[in-house]
Amino acid sequence: MNIHEYQAKELLRGYGVAVLAGHVAWTPEEAEAAAAKLPGPVYVVKSQIHAGGRGAGRFAEDPAGKGGVRLARSAAEVKEAAEAMLGHTLITKQTGAAGRRVHRVYVEAGCDIKRELYLSLLVDRVSGRITIMASTEGGMEIEEVAAHTPEKILRVAVDPATGIQGFHARRLAFALGLEGKQIGAFAKFVDAMYTAFTALDCAIVEINPLVVTGAGEVVALDAKVSFDDNALFRHPDLEKLRDEAEEDPKELEAAKHALNYVALDGQIGCMVNGAGLAMATMDIIKLYGMAPANFLDVGGSATKERVTAAFKIILSDPNVEGILVNIFGGIMRCDVIADGVVAAAREVKLSVPLVVRLEGTNVALGKEILAKSGLPIIAADNLADAAEKIVKAVKEAA
Repeated sequence: MNIHEYQAKELLRGYGVAVLAGHVAWTPEEAEAAAAKLPGPVYVVKSQIHAGGRGAGRFAEDPAGKGGVRLARSAAEVKEAAEAMLGHTLITKQTGAAGRRVHRVYVEAGCDIKRELYLSLLVDRVSGRITIMASTEGGMEIEEVAAHTPEKILRVAVDPATGIQGFHARRLAFALGLEGKQIGAFAKFVDAMYTAFTALDCAIVEINPLVVTGAGEVVALDAKVSFDDNALFRHPDLEKLRDEAEEDPKELEAAKHALNYVALDGQIGCMVNGAGLAMATMDIIKLYGMAPANFLDVGGSATKERVTAAFKIILSDPNVEGILVNIFGGIMRCDVIADGVVAAAREVKLSVPLVVRLEGTNVALGKEILAKSGLPIIAADNLADAAEKIVKAVKEAA
C-alpha cells in the first residue's frame, strides 16, 4: 500500500526523521492559509499523487506550463499555484498518458539546499536483509543512476540479529562525502529511518532528495513510503491512510474478494491459482507473441463465487481480447473452477475467446462441466498448448 508524501512525512516525523514544516490543503484558500503558518519567505507547493516525477511532469490542461512542484514567494503565489494544480490532471513518467487528477497539495517551507543525496531502505530479496541504499545523485531517478552509473549506488545490509549499528551510517556518510556535524546528523537520520521502517512494516522508505542544508542539517525534502500489504492487519491505523482514488478500481474490487490481482497493459486476461504458476503463465503468453493483461492468483481455496468475481474483474478491463484460465488442482478442485468459469461466462455474456487448461483434483469432472456448458470454451491439454491456442484465437478474432 502506498501513501502520499505528506502522510509519509508525518509518520516519519513521529520517529525522529528530520522533515520540513508543511500542511496539506484541499482548496486554494487552504493552501494560502497554510503558507501563513510557515516561516517563509520561500514556499514549495507540491501536487499529491501516487507517482514520481511530479516536478518534471506537466498538466494535461496546460502541457506547456509548469510541473507539479512549484516554488512560491508569498501566500498569494501559493494560492495561485494551488489553483493551477487542484482539480487538474498531472502527467508524469510514472502515471502514463492518462495522468492522475490532483485532489490535494502539500505546502511546505523552503530550505537552503547545499547538496542533494539519495537514501532508501528496502528488503533485499537476495540477502533477506533490510538494506540501506545511498547515492550522491540525489534528485535523479535511481533507476537511471543504476543503469548508467551503478558505481554511484552504495549498499549496506543490516544483520537482523544486531539491527542498525552506528558503523552502518558512518560508512555511508564517509562514502557520501559528508563531514563535520553532517555525519552525526546523517547517522541520527538513518537510525530514525530504520526504526520507522521496522516498526511500520514498510516495503520501502525512499528519500529523494535527501538534502544537506547550508547549516549542515540533513533533511528529507521528499518521502515515499510503501507498506507490506501482508502486515497491514497489524496496523489498522495505516489502513486509514489509503487513498482509493489513487488505486486501480479493478485491484480494489479484487481485494474485496481476497484475490491477488495486478493490472498490466497486455491483451490476454489470466486467471491462475498459485503465484508461481501465474508468473509462468504470463511468461509463456509473452513467449507466444502477446502480453498478459493482468496477474491474478485466485488462491488455493477459492470458491465458485470468488472465481466468478475474478472472471468479472478480468473482463472489466477493456483491453482484454481473450482469457486464459490455467488451474492446477492441488488443494483447489477443478470442478469448482469450472463451475465458476461457466457461471461468470454466462452472466457477463462472454464475447472474447476463452481457453481453459485444467489439471489435478477432479479434473475429469471439471472438463465435463466445461464440455456440457454449451459455451465456446477452448480446452487445452498443457500450458504450452493453452498459450498457443489463446494467442491464435485472439489473432483470428481480431
